[in-house]
Amino acid sequence: MRVSMDIELKDVPGQMLLALQPLSEFKANLITVLHHHQKRTPRKTVPVQLVLEINPESIEAIKAKLEENGIRVVKVGEHRFRESINVVLIGHVVHTGIQDTIDEIDKTGFAEVVDLSLSMPGIDLLSSALIRIDAVGKEDLQKALDILKKVSTRKDLLMVLPIDIQA
Repeated sequence: MRVSMDIELKDVPGQMLLALQPLSEFKANLITVLHHHQKRTPRKTVPVQLVLEINPESIEAIKAKLEENGIRVVKVGEHRFRESINVVLIGHVVHTGIQDTIDEIDKTGFAEVVDLSLSMPGIDLLSSALIRIDAVGKEDLQKALDILKKVSTRKDLLMVLPIDIQA
């Protein structure tokens, strides 16, 4: 089962490792980690979103172990993203700010970049990125593609979609 889990980490070295150990111990497959280091909670902790594939019987044990390690578990629920697409970007993907491109999708709340594969053949040559976007539903996926299209146009990147998709 795919599950999302929101946790809060203290802003000290070693906290992420402390959070990941119970996942490994209970054989959870880590799909996504969104570490929001610049966004502090009112408790001065760092919010982290995890997406896991896990045996449902292990969830409570993982929560207990995390809390035993001093890690606050804020929310646990089935993964909310139901739609996904792979998009290729070609151009100066890195030089125009790949993090900014990802952030434009991630900040929507209804879609996020969950996988990235990058090819950079040389400093002055065009690079390419294969990006997987997950979204809550088909309409939200289309909205995310519209955002990516605007960002790609602004950054002079070629956006390549699967044949059966139109942006």
